[in-house]
Amino acid sequence: MTTVLTARSVSVRFGGVQALSGLDLQVEEGQLVGLIGPNGAGKTTFVDAVTGFVRYSGGVELDGQDLVGMAPHVRARRGLSRTWQSTELFDDLSIRENLTVAARDTASIDESLELVELSWAADLMPSDLSQGQRKLVGVARAIAMNPRLLCLDEPAAGLDTSESTELGRRLRGLADGGRSMLLIDHDMGLVLSICDRIYVLEFGKLIAAGPPADVRRDPRVVEAYLGSAAAEVVDG
Repeated sequence: MTTVLTARSVSVRFGGVQALSGLDLQVEEGQLVGLIGPNGAGKTTFVDAVTGFVRYSGGVELDGQDLVGMAPHVRARRGLSRTWQSTELFDDLSIRENLTVAARDTASIDESLELVELSWAADLMPSDLSQGQRKLVGVARAIAMNPRLLCLDEPAAGLDTSESTELGRRLRGLADGGRSMLLIDHDMGLVLSICDRIYVLEFGKLIAAGPPADVRRDPRVVEAYLGSAAAEVVDG
């Protein structure tokens, strides 16, 4: 299996705060990998480091090529695409026009909307869509760049249970279709139900990694931050 992303000993420090400490992480071709942890664990910091928005020590490779010194836009051209916690759409542009901002060509716009099952919304305005559908437009916009790796930062934030379930179904479908993704989210049910492999952070350090079935039962994970929610997931 081809390794798309390799992170070795990635560390980030903000002044006197060690936000991320020596994280090793891999995403294989066609895998949906989850990165979870409580607020302040370092999840978004890791994505910011990988995509070039914060300085880090350690190594990040995309398809075996070290990205050291590359600016965010260069990494994006190399195949690293991401979404943001806040889905910023241009409300005065149609859905198709929103994707045009990132797309390489018209074909990629149509294909991206089809992948997230929103072809019907191409000529609508963002205000015509639900919050869950707007999140999917953000995903489609990132896909339109035809990335080697898609990093999803809290895509389920603000969604209700049914919207989160629908998002999960479509993300799993993308992975099954060969799309390589790194998913950050607080929705434990979502992450545990759709990811192939999960990494767990606490205070910037990796405390567990493995298949969802192993992670959900890891006493370090339960003790660290899941509490009663973990018990419900384990028992469910």
